Amino acid sequence: MMTTPMRLLFLLLLSICSVAAFAEQATPRKLEPLPPPPVIGNSAEGEPEVTITKEKAVTVEEYRVGGRLYMIKIVPKVGKPYYLVDDRGDGKFSRQDSLDSGVRPPQWVIHHF
Repeated sequence: MMTTPMRLLFLLLLSICSVAAFAEQATPRKLEPLPPPPVIGNSAEGEPEVTITKEKAVTVEEYRVGGRLYMIKIVPKVGKPYYLVDDRGDGKFSRQDSLDSGVRPPQWVIHHF
């Protein structure tokens, strides 16, 4: 049970919050629409440019955005495909067997509605 000074303090805080909510200014009337988002890369859809080179033993797919090579997918005739990815943008590629990072966030069910 709340005592009288606690009730007064609670009412005072509640009134301050309600006054602050009413004191907000109205939105200005001369708003301009936002410009469209920038397009990434040279294509109109903003998708990466893919160059596919087929050779006798492998197929090489090069992925570029804005002219910068960021990933290479190598598909050999025999074996599993693998990727060379430039993670830092410094031109040094590291090999990855898949693009899956392996990180799995927990997905526990807490309550069903």
